Amino acid sequence: MYDPAVDRQPSARLPVGLVALGVSTLLLLTSGGYGYHRDELYFRLLSAHPAWGYTDQPPFTPMLVRASIWLFGDTVEAIRVPAALFAGFAAVLLALVAREAGGDARAQVLAALGGGASGYALVNGHLAVTSGPDLVVWLLVILFAQRALGRGEPRWWLAAGVAAGLGLYNKHLVVLLLLGLAAGLLAAGPRRVLASPWLWAGVAVAVVIGAPNLWYQVTNGFPQLEMAEAVRRTKGGESRATLLPIQLLVLGPLLVPVWIAGLVRAARRAELRAFAVAYPVILVLVFVTAGQPYYPSGLLLALYAMGCVTAARWFRVYAWPAVALNVVTAIVIALPIVPAGLLGSTPIPEMHPGTRDQIGWEAYAAQAEAVRQGLSQEEQAMTIVLTSNYGEAGALRRFGGTPDVYSGHNELARFGPPPESARITILIARRPVAALGACEERGRLNNQAGVDNEEEGVPIWICRDRRVPWRDLWPQLRHYS
Repeated sequence: MYDPAVDRQPSARLPVGLVALGVSTLLLLTSGGYGYHRDELYFRLLSAHPAWGYTDQPPFTPMLVRASIWLFGDTVEAIRVPAALFAGFAAVLLALVAREAGGDARAQVLAALGGGASGYALVNGHLAVTSGPDLVVWLLVILFAQRALGRGEPRWWLAAGVAAGLGLYNKHLVVLLLLGLAAGLLAAGPRRVLASPWLWAGVAVAVVIGAPNLWYQVTNGFPQLEMAEAVRRTKGGESRATLLPIQLLVLGPLLVPVWIAGLVRAARRAELRAFAVAYPVILVLVFVTAGQPYYPSGLLLALYAMGCVTAARWFRVYAWPAVALNVVTAIVIALPIVPAGLLGSTPIPEMHPGTRDQIGWEAYAAQAEAVRQGLSQEEQAMTIVLTSNYGEAGALRRFGGTPDVYSGHNELARFGPPPESARITILIARRPVAALGACEERGRLNNQAGVDNEEEGVPIWICRDRRVPWRDLWPQLRHYS
């Protein structure tokens, strides 16, 4: 199991460090492009309400947004600083994964550059979302498991447990990785590891560290299971249909031969074989549960890093140009390089739908505020704004003129209902709500950039003479997605 050749591989600290620095610097320089993503606006709202957990997620990313605002200011650039740093760290971890798999300096740089500047890594390094920290968590667990298996040093299972336990505060997806690795060890070995007290100590450490967040789920009726069911119900068919195609696009089509080489390399080496089994197991779990197609991406990037060992030795004439072209393509698609005014005339929103969710929020908030300002002072005093989703609510809180913004979407439902004194409702929704009384359309959202997104064209209604008390109406407005 132990391969002394791994220890003989020098660490390419300087070139890998330069790659990581380059990735983080690029992300910081472009962090102000386009604007907030809808999830960032949501996390900004949640950051004002510290908790051990929320209806739809653990607390780490909202609290990281809170810390970023405190340290750097309440701007989109400020909240994206940690994401850029996580991306650079992920590039370093990919190089270390390649080194543990027997990769020399060339393989390590190839892993850091191709993986750290891939489309998936850049998207999650540009935005203050949960997937960026989650990628780091997965890579840490994989790296520590590699060291435990490949070096014959079982104490690394403790480090893997610490990483997994901390990861539970960001996303619960690390459980997928742990289940995949367990299946891999059981099916492909080395099975004696499953009897190691170090491995079970690592499991215990993960449970103890993650206990407060897990306790939140228990005491609140496992709200994330309800959230998962809502995702399955609304996006399950699409997620299953796109699961395999997305695997080919996570890194980029040009790098598919490299990560397949990593899968083959892992399957042929005793100390890596569990990872080769874990990947299809995770795919099956994601398919059965109708999870999002990107969920296995952390392991996919690790397999790419393992494949860089083969690529650097046997087909580097292809690998280096492929990585270079892939990086350039990823930068154009993942980052705000194309001006917002031209974005709608390009295929980028179709290739990277997340760009749509970064366009127009300030304009939308101004349009809703203009409707409110059209009311008399007396009417404004009894008016609240009700939005259909957390992006709209977050935008109005960030850019609008009124704090009286409510939504029944996900965790925001817990911040309601509005006061009974609110007799007039400015409703942002595709259709009026009959219980809110007579509703009159006063405008439609327009991002003024020609980008078609979820908000574009949504009517702004003024509803008067509400027919049902808010306390009775509010449960009907609550929804997950």
